[in-house]
This record gives sequence, C-alpha cells and structure tokens, in this order.
Amino acid sequence: MKAVILEGNSVNPGDISWEPVTSLCDVTIYGNTLESEKWDRIGGHEIVLINKVPMTREVFERFPEVRYVGVCATGYNVVDTEAAKEHGVVVTNIPAYSTDSVCQFTWAYILNLASRIGLHNECVRNGDWVKSDMFCFWKESPVELTGKTLGIFGFGSIGRKVAAAAPAFGMDVLVHTKHPEKYADYAGEHLRFVSEEELFAGSDVLTFHCPLTPETKGIVNKKNIDVMKDGVILVNLSRGPVIDEADVAEALRSGKIAAFGGDVISEEPMKESNPLRTAPNCYLTPHIAWATREARIRLVDIAAGNLKGFLEGKPVNVVN
Repeated sequence: MKAVILEGNSVNPGDISWEPVTSLCDVTIYGNTLESEKWDRIGGHEIVLINKVPMTREVFERFPEVRYVGVCATGYNVVDTEAAKEHGVVVTNIPAYSTDSVCQFTWAYILNLASRIGLHNECVRNGDWVKSDMFCFWKESPVELTGKTLGIFGFGSIGRKVAAAAPAFGMDVLVHTKHPEKYADYAGEHLRFVSEEELFAGSDVLTFHCPLTPETKGIVNKKNIDVMKDGVILVNLSRGPVIDEADVAEALRSGKIAAFGGDVISEEPMKESNPLRTAPNCYLTPHIAWATREARIRLVDIAAGNLKGFLEGKPVNVVN
C-alpha cells in the first residue's frame, strides 16, 4: 500500500528518523502541505498521515482509495470521523506520547507567571537594573505558590501529571472533569473534584488540559472570568478555542487576570490581529509544549505501531 505524510516537518524537521514508518510500506513525505496542495497529494494513496491538514467529508468522497488516516497528534478534531467511518476509513491518533513534556511546559509557565521571570528578564535587558540605585527592584511582586490553589480543568494523563507535581510547591488542587467517579482514588486532603463554577471561583492558578468539544469551546469567557478571583493566573495548553481570546485580552488589560500563558491559539499560525498578541502580561509560545525530541521519537514509534496494526488487520488507537 502507498502512504503519504503531508506535514513531515511538524514532527520531524530532520533531527529524528521516519524509519519506523517508512519500513512498513511505500511512503512519500512532504515537509508541509497547504490546504490548496492537499488535493494533489492525497490522490493515489491508501494511507494518509496528517497533523493539522483537515480531512473533511469532501476528502473521503473525492478519494475513495483512502483506507486509513493516521493523525500524528492526540487531538483529532481535524478529521470528520463520522464521514471517515461511513467511507470505511480507519482513523487513529497518538495518545499520551507527550504527557511528560506538556506537564513540564505547564509548570514552566506557572513558575514563570508566578515568579514574573519573563517580565523582569525583559526589564534587565532594557537597562532598568543598570539605571537603578537599589540592589533589587520589581515591576510586579512575585507570587509565592505555597498555600495557593491550583485549578485543573480536565483530568486526563496530562492533568493528572500536573496535579502530581503540585504538592512539591505546597499547593492544594481543585479538579473539574466530566467523570470524577473514574478518578475517585485521587481525591484526598489536598485534591478535590468540584463543579465548573467552583473551579473558576476557587483557583489562584487555573490550567486547562481538556479536549476541544462543543461544551469546552469558549469556556473561558467574560461570564466565567467574572467568577474568578482577582489576579488569577491562567494557563492554556489544551486547544486554542477553549479560550475566548478577546475576553481574556480585556481581562488582562483590566488586571482581573494577572497573567496568561498560552501555547495554543484559536487560529494557527497566529494572525497579526489576534487580540492576545498585544495584551499585557500575556506570554505565548508557538504550540511547542509537545515538541521535545524525546516526545517526537515516541510519536513516530506509536504512529508506526498504529500503521502496523492497520496493515495486519488489528488496528489500535482507533478514534472512529
């Protein structure tokens, strides 16, 4: 069978090997594929590996030869899974490959925003310390995490890993998840499962690790921000549309939100007009929390395992 990788550079810009995948079948690799280019590149391939290229109903109707779509990511909302199923196409994803990397990135954001490291690094580089007659100065006082409450929206593998690190910083944890009964063993003196409103109202630091669904889209909006504590710190490493970016930008300007850290935005790559780009106390990274070399090697290995399972008639990590 013939396979095509449409966005090879997003996983492997050249520092790791595709050999676990290329050893399984005839594979063509493109570094990147624009929406306008995918129509010429998918044709003639039974196997399509993607990251963010949309696989819509039209794709499956125009290319009935496609039998398998391997999403090289955990989230698979770019695939019309119902249409794929109707056309007999198996769709798989890559679960839990980046848990450690994203947890590390989450805490990097929390520590940066609480300790105001980025802000003061910029001040020093701009010469403010050189001009100071004091041995120290601060634009905004750092925040001590001990005794504060960490709120976690979503309790999958990443949410659980983030929660496990909280005791090291002396933090209590509130968790909102759709099925708290599945995680009853995690509850204790310093971790409680709460309603959505209790989570928003009770957290000093609030981090999001949930899938994008109709229920979570725009969940961080003015109504829910108004419920939050003044000076709350927000971190989003889930999906960009979980955040109403205009409402968050306005809350940053007013000081209701003390700081925001995001590795994802609603439309990627970022548009110049995105309201978060110029918002104060807003720190953004270009969707790289998952992208450690170690995590990408795991991703390729799992992608190969998914493809091997499909080729042998024993598909794994099927999402449709």
